[in-house]
Amino acid sequence: MQRLQDRVAVITGAAGGIGLATARRFAEEGAKVVCADVDEAAGKQAASEVGGLFVRADVTNEDDVVRMFATAYETYGSVDIAFNNAGISPPDDDSILETGIEAWRRVQEVNLTSVYLCCKHVIPYMRRQGKGSIINTASFVAVMGSATSQISYTASKGGVLAMSRELGVQFAREGIRVNALCPGPVNTPLLQELFAKDPERAQRRLVHVPVGRFAEASEIAAAVAFLASDDASFVTASEFLVDGGISGAYVTPL
Repeated sequence: MQRLQDRVAVITGAAGGIGLATARRFAEEGAKVVCADVDEAAGKQAASEVGGLFVRADVTNEDDVVRMFATAYETYGSVDIAFNNAGISPPDDDSILETGIEAWRRVQEVNLTSVYLCCKHVIPYMRRQGKGSIINTASFVAVMGSATSQISYTASKGGVLAMSRELGVQFAREGIRVNALCPGPVNTPLLQELFAKDPERAQRRLVHVPVGRFAEASEIAAAVAFLASDDASFVTASEFLVDGGISGAYVTPL
């Protein structure tokens, strides 16, 4: 399908995981892709692979965010899609009893403040165009609790969900759709690194997924492509769960 033909898409955290899978999917669907990341080598490689443009950007830095969208607009003439995806889940973000204030703040900056900055600075481009799709990466933990807590991560994703809902309502009549993507556990390097250190913790989570496995990044990318496209023209202010049924389960099948 070519649902995104000639549309300009900016993806943060595009060097790996869900971001890279989405860059590939967007390119397959005809989009012009701007890959933003702090990892210059991997980011350039991603952009080269999809025939796009790399912009080095620290999404916690407002000047970098402004430059990122300005570069996309100056290069391609519009900004039609913003996939605000960059995020971290460091090991020192754990139970509230163990997580220090610096770890808390770092996760909030990367996972929540960056989404605020990206939305703040992309919406003016979309308002001038009279259309646009913003997809913010939240998480299934934004809608349910976990006893294996990453407290700042969970709180940050809840913030992304609430902010996306409000922006989706506020700008709906200007043709701008804003949705929160809520993936379940995804088989990405971030998850692999986290669970390699604690296989028991991984198994405790996996047993609650009705589908019986973690998602592949390409499956999440397919959902992002839908939200970015006109197929989702009546979808805004939503919590778009792509979680293998985890948030709907009481018990999982044997």
